[in-house]
Amino acid sequence: MKPFDVTALGELLIDFTESGLSPQGNPLLEVNPGGAPCNVLSMLQNLGHRTAFLGKVGQDSFGNLLTEAVERRDIETRGLLHDSEVHTTLAFVHTLPGGDREFSFYRKPGADIRLSEADLDRELVQGCRIFHFGTLSLTDEPARSATKAAVRLAREAGAILSFDPNLREPLWDDLEAAKAQIAWGLSQCHILKISDNELLFMTGERDFASGAARLKAQYPNIRLLNVTAGPDGSHCFYGDRHLFAPGLRVRTIETTGAGDTFCACVLHDVLERGLDGRTDESLLAMLRFANAAAAIVTTRKGALNSMPTREEILSLLEA
Repeated sequence: MKPFDVTALGELLIDFTESGLSPQGNPLLEVNPGGAPCNVLSMLQNLGHRTAFLGKVGQDSFGNLLTEAVERRDIETRGLLHDSEVHTTLAFVHTLPGGDREFSFYRKPGADIRLSEADLDRELVQGCRIFHFGTLSLTDEPARSATKAAVRLAREAGAILSFDPNLREPLWDDLEAAKAQIAWGLSQCHILKISDNELLFMTGERDFASGAARLKAQYPNIRLLNVTAGPDGSHCFYGDRHLFAPGLRVRTIETTGAGDTFCACVLHDVLERGLDGRTDESLLAMLRFANAAAAIVTTRKGALNSMPTREEILSLLEA
């Protein structure tokens, strides 16, 4: 037994989300704790798992707010450090018609990219069943080297490696560099959650089956590959099988955190059932549960503090 089910490394930041207009007609922005890796851990906490986070925030009011938010979720925070020289990273989220988003970042630099290899709590990295990472920690040094060192340590300790590209184009000076770092992540992981637009970005394929086939041929280390397609649903590619579960129709407010919620539910399923010998029935159940959880999050603002409970997910599935 390892002390943690899932350890995640990466960004912890403030999402400023739209919240109507002031009496003077000015846009109001709501401060929401966010960052994909911690969103994943927050959902896993709701499902009864033990989680830990590695990252860095500023030694400022936003950093303190984020630390308190993560602690309230009972996520282990001894790997969360505070930088006295660089401020906490900020993201401004503009919601488009239909609930999709555009992002603007204040991160040149931000505290999250100052995480170094020397900062890593090795016990948190080596003491988990699943190690989860994305690409926002791969955009710049020293966080890039820290991420790669953590992945190496987790693999050596026998952890399952989970990867979500989570492409945010404004954070990359060069999209070819983004493609190269995503390719590195693909070469490391056992579980991949990738969105439809990221699959197109990496393979040039609009057909999900063709794109997944290309990735599986190029990266045979990937054992479970899931493609999310927003409200249309999700696809699972496992061995030579392709399964699909349609999305659930809900009143979407915004889509922040939906992919992270889906990813967390997949990791929950793997923790419960493993990666080997999966049946079509079990994989479809995984997709349906993850789709329902992601759908619920889109009906709420924010992500880290808005994750659904198991009971809410099952209630939607039974409706």
